[in-house]
Amino acid sequence: MFAAERRQLILEMVRANGAVSLRELARVVQTSEVTVRRDVRALEAEGLLDRRHGGAVLPGGFTRESGFPQKSHLATAEKTAIAEVAADLVDEGEAIVVGAGTTTQELARRLARVPGLTVVTNSLLVAQALAHANRVEVVMTGGTLRGSNYGLVGSGAEQSLQGLRVSRAFLSGAGLTAERGLSTSNMLSASVDRALVQSAAEVVVLADHTKLGADTMFQTVPTDLITHLVTDEPPPGDERAGTELQALADRGVQIAVAPLCGADAIAAGRPRRETPLPGPRRHQPLRSAQPLAAGAEQTPRLADVRRAGR
Repeated sequence: MFAAERRQLILEMVRANGAVSLRELARVVQTSEVTVRRDVRALEAEGLLDRRHGGAVLPGGFTRESGFPQKSHLATAEKTAIAEVAADLVDEGEAIVVGAGTTTQELARRLARVPGLTVVTNSLLVAQALAHANRVEVVMTGGTLRGSNYGLVGSGAEQSLQGLRVSRAFLSGAGLTAERGLSTSNMLSASVDRALVQSAAEVVVLADHTKLGADTMFQTVPTDLITHLVTDEPPPGDERAGTELQALADRGVQIAVAPLCGADAIAAGRPRRETPLPGPRRHQPLRSAQPLAAGAEQTPRLADVRRAGR
């Protein structure tokens, strides 16, 4: 593939998705990350996109929301791993709210096995995933259908959440930073997500590494309201995601990292490695899923599936 063709394809991917990692760009255009980095630098010089640590975004500093077809094919292995860990936070008989998104859709598929659960959602995809689950009650908000993510938005959705109280809210978004918290690119979606947050005693954010450090227009959950973050291990060299994880931990967010194992890790370009999980510098360290034996090493490691805050 000639450089001009390669760069045009890179530009189309960034325009379609808002933000794309160098690894993903290299996979699609079938070349090395070194070559892709050179192409991204050339496109930035023309003002067509902006470079970020480990990837490229639309110019102007804010990433925009991509449509469901594009999002459903991005970071699929990571979303699956995140959903597995997040589902372990839910107990039998709980009442929770689940927002719209491709990651929350993966979570819903796993919640179908939790008996006695009540799920309030504004997402048609979440409701569909739970439609045939035994002993799971699904309550949908009202509102106007937003086709790009199959979510219900508007005053009808927000009014139906008034007076609701549940144990946890599970939300995803387009970007997550320690400074602003969770954000999205659509004003109506942001407003409904804020209503979901107000109904919950705890907030669990589901965000893969590509969202870490990304900033979008409308804040949905400020950092001090985020109880848990479930994410995946950032790939080697992704300094932005690693820095953001540490900053979030410093702000008191309890972080659970979902490991990619076997074929999923290889497909995502993540060789298995033992890297310490960023811990809060000013807070108590996170607890691992299993109690440590006497004299065992106390540093949590990414190869363990964690259950944050339990």
